[in-house]
Amino acid sequence: MDKIDKPQPARRAVLGGALGGLAGAAVLGLDAAPADAAAPHPSHRPSHRLPHRPHHRPLRVLVATNEPWGTYHVAPLLAEAARRGVRLTQLVPDHSQIKPDDPVPVAVPGRAPRADLLVVAGAGDWPLECARRFRHLRLAASSLAYLGPDEAPGAWWLRHRLRAITSSSPAEARAFAGYLGTHRRVRVVGSPQTDDLPVRAPEQGLVLVVTSVTRPDGTGGAAPGTELLLKAAENLRSAGKRILVGLHPREDRRLWEKYEISTVPTLRASARAEAAIGIPGTVFPLIAAVGTPLVGCTDPALKVPAYLRSVCSATIEDAGAAVKAVQDARPADPRTLADAVGPIGGSAARLLEVWRRA
Repeated sequence: MDKIDKPQPARRAVLGGALGGLAGAAVLGLDAAPADAAAPHPSHRPSHRLPHRPHHRPLRVLVATNEPWGTYHVAPLLAEAARRGVRLTQLVPDHSQIKPDDPVPVAVPGRAPRADLLVVAGAGDWPLECARRFRHLRLAASSLAYLGPDEAPGAWWLRHRLRAITSSSPAEARAFAGYLGTHRRVRVVGSPQTDDLPVRAPEQGLVLVVTSVTRPDGTGGAAPGTELLLKAAENLRSAGKRILVGLHPREDRRLWEKYEISTVPTLRASARAEAAIGIPGTVFPLIAAVGTPLVGCTDPALKVPAYLRSVCSATIEDAGAAVKAVQDARPADPRTLADAVGPIGGSAARLLEVWRRA
């Protein structure tokens, strides 16, 4: 396990050196403006009437996500925020689903600390409610988890206030621009979770099963495909594979207790696997960046952006195809990685800098 905890310069060198043009710019962390996320239309430019924050004062940020209690999207920013003196607070409806040892500072809107900026990670009911409540704050939108490319019903209400929009990769930027219904520039900053990628050290015969969420709840939605994934996992075990399960933070653990459940985050666990199979989600491009081949279980009802499927070596809709798909799985190619993953290294710093300037 010690090897897994070390940074991975070799992987970054491959990604940075193998690509040129726009793909290389994305990997090297340059600001990429996708074709459908170009300069702002005059009618969409944010107002500049708000008072400026004194430069000597640390940045104070409130964050509201589509998963109101889902602090796991903010947690990867904490270390860099602490280094920069940035104070992050996630807004939650109440403390009912926040664990006492959760490292992410949280507050209900009525008790939120003073802030300079509100960041919405989507245009769902909770971010919209927070945006309405904090009308006086500057507003930015950052895609901290995948969102579909179709325009969200409430996005129109946010667009005129947005002072900055960010996403992790060029592909995610295109999807996020569609979700927000905007042609403005989306800054590509990378994913903070790739700032400390584990070194890949695959164990023979080990397959990582990457779950989604079986049933929606008050915290967020669910993706179809769990039944297909359960059957695929059983077929793989019958074929002699060792199964390690990477649970989504909101997945029902009881469904997977017959297998070994990873005690470390799914991204870190992926470094141990010969291949990973699961329902395509936010973690898929990150696993691809580690170099682990991916197989996607794509239920016909599953609707995810195309870039989440693009990093898969294969996609299956029949559990009977799982064994061969895993055996034949190969890592994603560098150009696909550049588009789907974005720049690797320094991503949290880039994101916080965009927020500081918003």
